[in-house]
Amino acid sequence: MTEQVKPERKGALVTGSSRGIGRAIALSLAESGMNVCVNCSSERSLPAAQELAAQISATYGVKSLALVANVASAEEAQTLVESAHVAFGRLDVLVNNAGITRDGLVARMKEEDFDAVIDVNLKGTFNCCKAATKIMMKQRSGRIVNMSSVVGVSGNAGQANYAASKAGVIGITKSLSCELAPRNVTVNAVAPGFIETDMTDALSDKQREAISSRIACGRLGQPEDVANLVKFLASDEAGYITGQVICIDGGMAL
Repeated sequence: MTEQVKPERKGALVTGSSRGIGRAIALSLAESGMNVCVNCSSERSLPAAQELAAQISATYGVKSLALVANVASAEEAQTLVESAHVAFGRLDVLVNNAGITRDGLVARMKEEDFDAVIDVNLKGTFNCCKAATKIMMKQRSGRIVNMSSVVGVSGNAGQANYAASKAGVIGITKSLSCELAPRNVTVNAVAPGFIETDMTDALSDKQREAISSRIACGRLGQPEDVANLVKFLASDEAGYITGQVICIDGGMAL
């Protein structure tokens, strides 16, 4: 009987994954059998990232590590991607989830608040995509999933900077998908609506009711709802899907 060769375990990097949606995505990819690199932007968030990495390894028996990197820095993003690649021996999945908000009406928005959101959300996505692209092209395989937002599709008062950054992510996704498809690398964007996270915890009951009334499903989504979609797009089964923007908003944008 010919001995079957065990396939090499895939490696994934999820930026901004110490909490919220990113955390759920990291857990979901680990559950599917991937080694996962957990990323946070500062030393302050490192304990939470390390705790998640330890949980992933103990629960799913895969390799996991936590790395600090501010993806707005091209140098730090490059080091982050390279470190994940070295740790796992390969990099099959990149999920660009790191993001921030600095909400405010345009008339009152400070230039530094606009720049900060663009730097992390848009430039950070570009930085990580650029670093991962070289690895995945050489492998002739890979999955990149960029986190956009329904706000990037429809806009929202008080979030011009955030909407611009997330609309830009869609532009990067569509352009990069054309560049990488011949190398068997897919690039897609996920556009969540209102998801139960630390940001939505600050909403009042009245605000939550008003938001829920705009959602066909009548409720806010869970981080796991988004994670399940990302896990599919990162899988072998999604190999013929690229350049797409998939809204996961409970029907809010209908």
